[in-house]
Amino acid sequence: MIEILITEEFEKQYQKLPLAIQKKAEKKEQLFRQNPFYPSLRVEKLEPKSKERWSFRIDREYRILFRYLGPNKVIFLVCGHHNWIYRYRF
Repeated sequence: MIEILITEEFEKQYQKLPLAIQKKAEKKEQLFRQNPFYPSLRVEKLEPKSKERWSFRIDREYRILFRYLGPNKVIFLVCGHHNWIYRYRF
């Protein structure tokens, strides 16, 4: 099982999501905890690869950005619409 930490920025952005997307995110988080590479999550490592940022799908339009802290531990960095999230700077 994966342990998930969250940033303040993630929490702030999560609260801005539409309620329907929040519900989908909760379901996807449960899948992620059980198997972070479950096919429907479509986990991918983002460019530049050296930054060690990953994302998974909430749905076709929304994503969660995260970073591995260890083999069974991640931190959720931000969440939001994919057009916005892939421009987000860390």
